[in-house]
This record gives sequence, structure tokens and C-alpha cells, in this order.
Amino acid sequence: MSAPAAPAPGAPVVELDLAELRDDPYPAYAELRRTAPLAWVPSVGRHLLTRYEDIVRAEKLPEVFSSREEGSLLLRTVGPNLLREDDPVHRRLRAAAEPPTRPRQVRDLWAASFERTAHQLLDRLEDRGEADLIADFAEPLAAANLALVLGLRTASAHDIADWSRAMMAANGNYADEPDIWLRAERATRAIEDAVAEAVDAVTDTPDGSVISSMVHAADPVSPTEIQNNVKVVIGGGVNEPRDVFGVGAWALLRRPEVLERVLKDPAVWKRVFEETARWISPIGMYPRQLAQDHEIAGVTLPAGSRVALVIASGNRDESVFERADEFDPDRPHRPHLAFGGGPHFCMGAWVARHEVSAIAWPLVFSRLKGLRLAENTPDRLDGWVFRGLTSLNVTWQTP
Repeated sequence: MSAPAAPAPGAPVVELDLAELRDDPYPAYAELRRTAPLAWVPSVGRHLLTRYEDIVRAEKLPEVFSSREEGSLLLRTVGPNLLREDDPVHRRLRAAAEPPTRPRQVRDLWAASFERTAHQLLDRLEDRGEADLIADFAEPLAAANLALVLGLRTASAHDIADWSRAMMAANGNYADEPDIWLRAERATRAIEDAVAEAVDAVTDTPDGSVISSMVHAADPVSPTEIQNNVKVVIGGGVNEPRDVFGVGAWALLRRPEVLERVLKDPAVWKRVFEETARWISPIGMYPRQLAQDHEIAGVTLPAGSRVALVIASGNRDESVFERADEFDPDRPHRPHLAFGGGPHFCMGAWVARHEVSAIAWPLVFSRLKGLRLAENTPDRLDGWVFRGLTSLNVTWQTP
């Protein structure tokens, strides 16, 4: 399957500046949805598919929109992995890795430890009266929880967070910056060493972790497959819960009337989570490659064509979500695309939902009294392939 680095016949060509997309991609996405829902973007080297209904359609056709993209940035970063495989290989790897991340296992195996870690982090912060809740809380919480679920016994939360940042930067390195590739190579070598130690530990003593599940899978998984798929999980497993936590907390602190209602009814935290994931999709797009000729959004794409499913755009599609650019946890429910769909629905979705909506947000807002955004330290949203706050500077009343 060749991959022509050119627009499909009849596809509009739209020039987009990557720096502008990083700053705020949503105006460009709105224009694409309106005028060119499938467009070739030279700076990205692929067609962007931006309307909700077209993205959903593509996700339901994995035999056409293949995950096995030639030259994928993710493949270059971590090697062959379940996100860049189609069935039956994808099904085998997912069946081996997924059991520890299912809702019941999250509740029974991991929830108590997640809560204990959150309390420990808040114990260190409570007397300070100020913090960056991304660097000081959300990222170390997500990283520590991920190390536990994966079974990486010798990796610290700091290690996991560093590795995740390095690999996610490489996965979005469309500008091909050499320093980013170098950082990613160092991170992946360190992960391979940590996984090898974990495999040795659970071979005779299973511990319920993802690595343990893969080691003892009924359908064998090779050591290299375990290493590569742990790399993939470390990427999304940190940035998704970290960024949903940060953006959701930031949005609530800017809308105190909504925060007051949530605090009176903790059941609303779940709606806040889903709305935050829709409003600012932590993973904004992912690539596919056409396995056969196919017409979509008025354009016939030849086999081999590269496409990006821009789920951040689909989640702002005004034909599906009324007032789509607004943060509104009370909006009527419509399924968002933030965790993907079809066979590749995010394996860690239930972990993220529980650690953020059931633990992190309720504890932060209950323990840090009078929590408010810090003055004169504006927080900035950044990114388009992956998007979140670079910081969340807050103050509160000390005990």
C-alpha cells in the first residue's frame, strides 16, 4: 500500500500554519467543517477529516481506514503497537492488555490506591496556599497511578511523566525536530529496561497489572510487543487524565456558578468529565491510511491516502453540539469522540474517568478551601495533536 504525499484528485488544498494550530486550532477547524470537510493540508502531509459524522463513519470502517499507516510518527517513536494494527493482531494484543483497565477492575483493584496517592499529594500542598495544579498534582497523580496499573514497580511518577512527555512530543513531531526524536529515543530505551524488570517479577508472581496480564495471556505476547505497547499506554495514560483534570478545573474556576452546583451534587462530576473531554480533546487527532479507494465528504480517496481523523474538530461540530464552543456540563448528552471509537476505543478511558471525576476533582475542591485562579499568572492552552493547559496556577486559604 503506497502512501502518496499529495492531495487526492478533487480534494481542496488548505494551507495551515502549525504554530497557529498549536495556539488555537478551533477557528481553522470551523472553517474546514464549513468549506472543506476533507482537505489536504501540506504542512501536515495528509488529508484532515473534520466533520463529526464523517469521523464516526470512518471509525466504523476499519477495513477501509486502516490503522497500519506507513511511516507513522507513533511507529517511529515506539515500534509496532496495537494502536497501529488492525484485527486480528490488534484484537490479540488488546485482549491481552485490557482486562486490568475494565470498570470493575478499576474499582476493585486500583481505586483505593488512586485515592491514597491523591491524598498524599494534597498533604504536601495543603499548607502552601498556592500551586501549579498541573505540575504539582495532576501530572504526578496520573503518572503514579499509571505506574501502578501497568506494573512498573521500579519506575517513579517522575520517570513516567518524563517518558510520556518525550514520546507524546515525538508522536506530534510533524515539524521533524531532531531534538524531539532524541528525547523520545532515550525515553523508549528506559521504558524497555523497566518493562524487562517488571516481566521478570510477574512471570512467577502475577499481580493483576497490565504487564502481568500480557505475560500470562492465553494468546502469547512477545517481550517486544509488551515493551512497545507499554510505551503507547504511557503516552496517553498520562496526558489524557492530566489534561482533562486541568482543563475541567480551570473551566469550573472561571464559572463559579457551575462549580457551586457541582459541589452541591457530586453526581455531576461525571458530566463535567465528559464535557471537558469533548470541549478540549486531549488527543486531538489520529492518523489512518486508506486500504482501498473510498469516497467520503465528497472526495474519492485512492488506496494509500493518508487521513487524519480530527476528533477535536468533530467534538466542536455545531451540527451535533449546540453552542459547541462553550463549556456546558448541562448540555444534552451526545456521544463525544475524545476516546475514539470502534475497535480502537481508548483502553484507559475508565481509568481516566475514575481517577479524575471520582477522586481528583472532588478531593482537590474539598481539601483546598477557597480555591481560585492565581492573579497575574495566566494559564495557556497549547497544542493541536495533543492539547491541554501548560499550567494551572491557583491559590487557596491555608489551614
